[in-house]
Formats: sequence, structure tokens, C-alpha cells
Amino acid sequence: MSGTLYLIATPIGNLGDLSPRAAAVLESADFVAAEDTRVTMKLLSHLGLKKTMVSYHEHNKASAGPAILARLLAGESCALATDAGTPAISDPGEDLVRLCAESGVAVQAVPGCCALISALAVSGLPTGRFAFEGFLPANKAQRRERLQGLLGEERTLIFYEAPHRLRAMLDDLLAAFGDRRVALCRELTKLHEETMRTTLAQAVEWYREREPKGEYVLVLDGAERREESAVTLERGVELVLERRARGERMKDAVRQVASDTGLARNELYDAALEASRDA
Repeated sequence: MSGTLYLIATPIGNLGDLSPRAAAVLESADFVAAEDTRVTMKLLSHLGLKKTMVSYHEHNKASAGPAILARLLAGESCALATDAGTPAISDPGEDLVRLCAESGVAVQAVPGCCALISALAVSGLPTGRFAFEGFLPANKAQRRERLQGLLGEERTLIFYEAPHRLRAMLDDLLAAFGDRRVALCRELTKLHEETMRTTLAQAVEWYREREPKGEYVLVLDGAERREESAVTLERGVELVLERRARGERMKDAVRQVASDTGLARNELYDAALEASRDA
């Protein structure tokens, strides 16, 4: 009979946030798979535990994942721990969970800290519906393309960002979305925890004079809900083709017409592309 993979949510700053159940599972597991064994060693030392550990992270998951799976299939239990937060959420643990699911190995979550949920809760922005985007691409063109795809998203948006990329990220958010409300949550649960509730334009100005420090979670207000468009899809296609005739790229023409009319961009793009082929 195979063992169980336990997903241990670890503190994102304050060690006191580790749950009693998480501590018990770490103690009882046959071995611990850690994103960084040095970080997890500090957590285990805090608990007074000495455990067999293996390394499992983004750069070795292709080899480490199957090795961990083999031990699970042999009947051992494994506690998977990230440096901070919940395994498999914006984390290579996702791949290990998939391997286990494909092989019929039991996976149990041991709930606890998750930076995106903590940030959303304190943001002051709508929490009923949200979309988590994690870290966007470091490449500016790819990042801006991702943001363009979120222009009509009405749900609250959540992003992770490193301090050295924060200014560029804020510039791109402002350029893509305009001056929306945003909460910048920094160093959550740590000594210098801070939540700035402001607007994108004010955030850009604030960090023009200040050096970003610590890890950030950005919580951004979603797009305003649009009334159903009075413009038909057929008319929208006509407007796109008129812009195309004036020399605009298809992508730019569709984006502008969709913004002006409220039509669904993907549907409008497909219809305009079909119409241009038939012309």
C-alpha cells in the first residue's frame, strides 16, 4: 500500500503561525521534501525535530519528483514544505501532486498560511471573486501581453512581485489598466509588515522616490462591470475592419473596438478574422 503526500502550509514570516497539526505531521512523516533544506531545517529546529530531508524545487523537480514518488509507492509518507506558504500554489509542488494523482497516491492538504489569501483579506478590495496571477513574466513584452489579456477581468486581481521588479510592474499596470485602486501588501506577518491602500498612479509616484523592500503581493481592483453591449457582433466586426483599412493591426483594432463597445474581445477577434479571410 502506498504512503501519503502531505502538503504542509508553512509560515510566511511568523513561525507562530504554524498549526499544531502541521507540526504533528512533520514529526510523523517518514521524510520531508523541502524547497530549500536550509530554510526547512530552521523550522524543524524551532519545533525540536530532526528529520530525513530531500531537496525538491523548480530546478530539480524533473528528477526529484519521480524519486519521491517511488518512495511514496513503496509505502513511505512524505511531508512537502515550501520556504513559505502553501505547496503547489505558484510552486513546483503542483507537479509532484500531479505525479501522485496519476499514480493513485493519496495527497492530503495540511492548511495554513497562504500569502495571496492573507493579502486579499486585508486589501479592502472586493473578496467575493478574485483571480490569482502569481508572478508575471520578467520579460516586459510578455508581461504586457499578459496584462492586455486581463483588461476586461471584473474579478479582483492578485499578483506576486519581487522588490527589484516592483517599479516596472507598477508602470505596466498603470499603462494597461489606468488609475485603479490597489493594495500593496509587503512582508506579510513579518516585523515590517505593511499594507498600502492607494491607487496605481499614487503607488508609481510613491516608489519613484523610495526603494522597494521585501516581497510584495499586489491586490488590484477589477474592471468595472459593463452593461451588455447594444452593438451587435456584426457591427463590431465592421468597426474592426474599418480600422484595419486605416492601417491598424488586427489585434489593436479588436482591442479598441471591444473596449468601446463592451463586446467580448476573443469572440470579436475570431469573427473579424473570419470576415477578413472571406473579404
